[in-house]
Amino acid sequence: MRRVWRLPVLFLLSGAVVATGFALGGDPVRALVFLVMFALLAVAHSPLIFPRPVPAAEALRRGAADGRPVVYWRPGCTYCLRLRLRLGRDASRLHWVNIWSDPAGAAVVRAATGGDETVPTVVVADRPHVNPTPAWVRAQLPPRA
Repeated sequence: MRRVWRLPVLFLLSGAVVATGFALGGDPVRALVFLVMFALLAVAHSPLIFPRPVPAAEALRRGAADGRPVVYWRPGCTYCLRLRLRLGRDASRLHWVNIWSDPAGAAVVRAATGGDETVPTVVVADRPHVNPTPAWVRAQLPPRA
């Protein structure tokens, strides 16, 4: 679980160091701007911005029951972040599997991509799709009830 937080913590520490340098140099406004910028980067690359991940087996079971796609992702992936942000509120209608915290999910992705852990990998009706567009993923969602 600690691996998931490495990049966000690195962003926060880097921001603190840069901000401290500017603050000690007599530029508190620039220090605050950099601190906020690095904090936003940390949040964007943290698991906080994604819906709560579920184990791969549970996600596949739920996806088969309700027809919703299963998204395999990992923190720090810019393509995953792009997908998540472009989906907006529809992202909560998907089943998200963090491959860094779920070895079974990582195995599903490796099987779908020929041995790589290329994410986002979206599984719809037992067919994997690697790095699909957000519009395509949205089109795969079942109609709202």
